[in-house]
Amino acid sequence: MSSSKFTHLQLGRGSIKTALLCCTALVPGALSAQETYQLDDVILEASAQNSGAADAETVVANELSSGGKLSGEIINIPASVSVITSREIEARGADSVEQVLNYTAGATTDSYGADDRFDYFILRGFEAYTYRDGLTLGANFGAVREEPFAFERVEVIKGASSSTFGLSDPGGSVNYVTKRPRAERFGTVYTSVDSYGSLETGVDFGDTLDEEGTLSYRFTGLLRNGELEYPYSENDELFAMGGLTWRPSDASELTVIVDHLDRDSVPGSGGFPAGGDFDRGDVFYGEPDYNYRGTDRTTVSVLGTHDFGNGLSFGGTLRYSDSEDDFGYAYVSDGTPDDDTVDRAFFASDGTSENMISDLHLTYEGFFGGAASTTTAGVEFSWSDDTDKRYYGAAPSVDLDNPTYTGRPTDVPMFADLDTETEGKALYVQQELNWNERFIASFGLRHDWIDVTETNNLAGTVQTNDISETTGRAGLTYKIKPNIAVFGNYAQSVVPAGFGVEPEEGEQFELGTKWQPAGTNALLTASVYDLSKSNITRTNPATNLPETIGEIGVRGIDLEAKAEVGAYTLTAAYSYLDAEIKENGTSGNVGNRPGLVPENVASIWASRTWENLGRGDLTVGLGARFNSGYYYSDSNTAGDTGSFVVVDAAVTYDLSEQTSLSANVTNLFDEKHTSYGGFYADFYSPGREVTVKLAHSW
Repeated sequence: MSSSKFTHLQLGRGSIKTALLCCTALVPGALSAQETYQLDDVILEASAQNSGAADAETVVANELSSGGKLSGEIINIPASVSVITSREIEARGADSVEQVLNYTAGATTDSYGADDRFDYFILRGFEAYTYRDGLTLGANFGAVREEPFAFERVEVIKGASSSTFGLSDPGGSVNYVTKRPRAERFGTVYTSVDSYGSLETGVDFGDTLDEEGTLSYRFTGLLRNGELEYPYSENDELFAMGGLTWRPSDASELTVIVDHLDRDSVPGSGGFPAGGDFDRGDVFYGEPDYNYRGTDRTTVSVLGTHDFGNGLSFGGTLRYSDSEDDFGYAYVSDGTPDDDTVDRAFFASDGTSENMISDLHLTYEGFFGGAASTTTAGVEFSWSDDTDKRYYGAAPSVDLDNPTYTGRPTDVPMFADLDTETEGKALYVQQELNWNERFIASFGLRHDWIDVTETNNLAGTVQTNDISETTGRAGLTYKIKPNIAVFGNYAQSVVPAGFGVEPEEGEQFELGTKWQPAGTNALLTASVYDLSKSNITRTNPATNLPETIGEIGVRGIDLEAKAEVGAYTLTAAYSYLDAEIKENGTSGNVGNRPGLVPENVASIWASRTWENLGRGDLTVGLGARFNSGYYYSDSNTAGDTGSFVVVDAAVTYDLSEQTSLSANVTNLFDEKHTSYGGFYADFYSPGREVTVKLAHSW
């Protein structure tokens, strides 16, 4: 995938000629009958941009948006995709991204238990990169915890997708679709309380501003004050987002969205001595006066489309973000967990990030070789300036049975002070050919240029890294019937690994089928895949320098069903992951299963609605999540979780046509296991949480 390694994308001269001929569809003069033929894809992308009302009504999505880069009917797309709509998010009471993804095939969540600093989830055995409206946010580990209430839907694209979105790992990508103004009056207001004492109120409303409906607005916000499961915790948040959409004509639309996230939380319990069995809600070995996690971020997004007519349209997205975060706690670092004292250490970090990213693309709809042709060509520019300061030092030990806290430390030694500037640009082209809605072929190419400059303020050194990478994908869908399709794809991924080493590269082969049973609102997907990641890089502890040491392969099966049939709603998923470390330098882990990757994951959520029961409708939902367990590390010797099952439940009663009272319970039976541990500390899985909410809509 490096620009010097053309063998990574096997295109012979004939294939290149064909690809170039396909791209001639960009030339209006090469086509005919444009005035009388309107392609479905134009309608689909436009409707996807206004799909918020539909997402609020159903758990079954039939279309994908993904910022215009991967749009259209899901059954036509030659890849496994999952969409969690705002309706499903609300029905399950999901208040974090991890909870949103809990019932998604290929996804595993909560690998670090009580460590609540980030959103932790992996797709098909690898860390998932995240995007917002098709523009990258980066890896979830180390990033800001996103607020699900801000999103109309969450789209999960399985497998390598660097040719579509840019840098990412091969397991898959998660795209958050921001709530936008609608050309109608609507609104919701709610208040809730949970079993940990958190009080929350939120609003989401909008309307048009003129009689012609050319201007519309939307405001979304929430305010929360309370605690989490662990002692001395904090769970405060202020989120506000306002959007304005201008539609001067049927051909043009421009949306500006500004949102602010101010969160004061805690990093979790700080852990418990390894091998023990402690009460999650009563015992605390951290330091109450040094236990914080703050986020302050402001984001401005601009999204626009314009249809020039005759098949040519434009789409663009720009996002600017400015954020600050801080974090500090005393965590358990107990090398002798069997004695009467608990050893601890202080850790803290302070960071800032200012970044801008934009994507501009042209799409041309026409004919080529008897097929409906869709060609998209685009450019992407990005810039970021990040600072990162980290602190570490020993903390006083505390008594195992009666910890006596020592207060906030006066000074914790700094061990890292980095300034990082990144500039990126990319060119991409995507081509789709559709023969009578039976054969749908697509391919894409993307080239990324990334320049990174890192200044080490402690060492007084500067490092630079220039990355130039090409990635590609190719896919084919065959529709046996309008509602049954089989598909296959090959896709590549790439992500920088460090200074002085080759980027980590991935590839995936996938075969699958999709079925929308006639006369129902349902979508069933099954797929098998073989993916791998090479040039895996780790820091050598002897030299403190990155080294390319490994390769990991994952073969798997994903099954997923979403359906609404009469009074019943069903979401079901199963994943099998045959993961293996194929190369690992001299560490001796070859043949082992990668850490944090289970072999089997399954989930099911079902609900039923009884209409006109007393004052209104009653809906009861019940869900279960199974995980066969995973190792804490690649060595497979530091321990494992063992298998576990978590049960969730929900009940909603309509007090009137527009007012409802609901209760959601996560981990109904308070199941407990060590999500991460085996070293100096254990981090337990989240315990039972009950949330009661009163909501009114119009």
